[in-house]
Amino acid sequence: MVSIKPEEISSIIEREIKQYEPELKMESVGVVLQVGDGVARVYGLERAMASELIEFPSAGVFGMALNLEEDSVGIVILGEDRGIKEGDIAKCTGRIVEVPVGPELFGRVVNSLGQPLDGKGPVPAKKFRPVEGRARNVTERQPVKEPLQTGYKAIDAMIPIGRGQRELVLGDRQTGKTALCIDTILNQKGSGVMCVYVAIGQKASTVANVVDTLRRYGAMEYTCVVCATANDPAPLQYLAPYAGTAIGEEVRDNGGHAFCVFDDLTKHAWAYRQVSLLLRRPPGREAYPGDVFNLHSRLLERASKLNDKLGAGSLTMIPIIETQLSDVSAYIPTNVISITDGQIYLEPDLVNAGVRPAVNVGISVSRVGGNAQTKAMKKVAGRLKLDLAQFRELAAFAQFASDLDKTTRDQLTRGERLVEILKQDQFEPVPVEQQIMIIYAGTSGALDDIPMGKLKAFENGFHEFMAKKHPAVGEAIRQSKEFSEETEKRLKGAIAEYKAQFVGQKG
Repeated sequence: MVSIKPEEISSIIEREIKQYEPELKMESVGVVLQVGDGVARVYGLERAMASELIEFPSAGVFGMALNLEEDSVGIVILGEDRGIKEGDIAKCTGRIVEVPVGPELFGRVVNSLGQPLDGKGPVPAKKFRPVEGRARNVTERQPVKEPLQTGYKAIDAMIPIGRGQRELVLGDRQTGKTALCIDTILNQKGSGVMCVYVAIGQKASTVANVVDTLRRYGAMEYTCVVCATANDPAPLQYLAPYAGTAIGEEVRDNGGHAFCVFDDLTKHAWAYRQVSLLLRRPPGREAYPGDVFNLHSRLLERASKLNDKLGAGSLTMIPIIETQLSDVSAYIPTNVISITDGQIYLEPDLVNAGVRPAVNVGISVSRVGGNAQTKAMKKVAGRLKLDLAQFRELAAFAQFASDLDKTTRDQLTRGERLVEILKQDQFEPVPVEQQIMIIYAGTSGALDDIPMGKLKAFENGFHEFMAKKHPAVGEAIRQSKEFSEETEKRLKGAIAEYKAQFVGQKG
């Protein structure tokens, strides 16, 4: 007969008690009071945090807490609200809204939550970041002094964009705003800059065209498209630019260079206005909520060029704003102009006159200026700005004058040719050394006697001639980024040589 010792039993019980883990779990839950138009008001959720992800288990949908009030929480629903009804339970997840980030996102088309839209299966991202992030402080940054080439002669010469800058592009519809940004993305090929294109409130067909263009020109491999179409709920349109910024910040914080395009922030402000009014926030000017300025400033302030200690990475932003009837002084355009480091204004009259890109150089400005240019471009472009400014002033008076003196006629001739060489077709970005060579030809007066109709042919032939006969000149500009006296002398000789050949051919 086996004898059982009481001490053994008590030690086994003690051990089991120590190992026992209660399955009791505290959860902050609430009850849906009302739901509709993509917004739910929930009673309870005492521990909810601002921007926290809230789960609606019955519908399998998530929302984001935006209004934290005394008796209820206002939640915007990130998806369809049809499955949610009054009396449903809502749960806190303890997680702030976040998106997947990292190299796995590039080459993909995703929505505002980082979920794939391109049919290529799930995004195998290993890291997540909150959509709202802290903007870097002054001590963590360094001045913007490295150029981000757009491939447009008019912009790289007169309104340069630097890595870490925020440059606004604004204009009426159909003035070429998206085209300018897509060309800038195409021009980053081989430069190591990773691009994020955020489409907000656009037609799905328009976004599909953009993705197709990027794919056709081989730019999709270094680009991530974040897409919240016009058909998506307003909360997803509101989140899109923040999600795109988080993807760009991951590149910057790892010492890389990222470039974000927000197309466009007008529709973003509309989406936020819709969400705010549905959450019963008090309306202000033009029915926008009082914090619409903060909405864009906290987004655009995240652009920066980090100091060397933090890896010297950069995040450059180009927000787009659509104006109505060229009204640059409306509420949202003036807000964003005051937040950014300059603006590029595209004018409908110039589009109608056949000038592409339709940049109004009078009110377009880069507040970083020559700091974001190479020494070579700065040297050549200084004269260009002056010549064009004088031309614009004289052109207005010349309309009324019948006989003009030779100096005035020469200035008008020079100005007309400079305007002509700054014209550029879409999807044809020009390398910076070619820009410098043709602008030098224009400002030095070498093109003054070339007929206007033959300037395009002259420019195309000139670039081919330089690549075949004098490749060392372009290479010297590209490598040294300077425009030395020796290079200038060789370029002057090459221009004269080609000009004689060109005039001979045409003659």
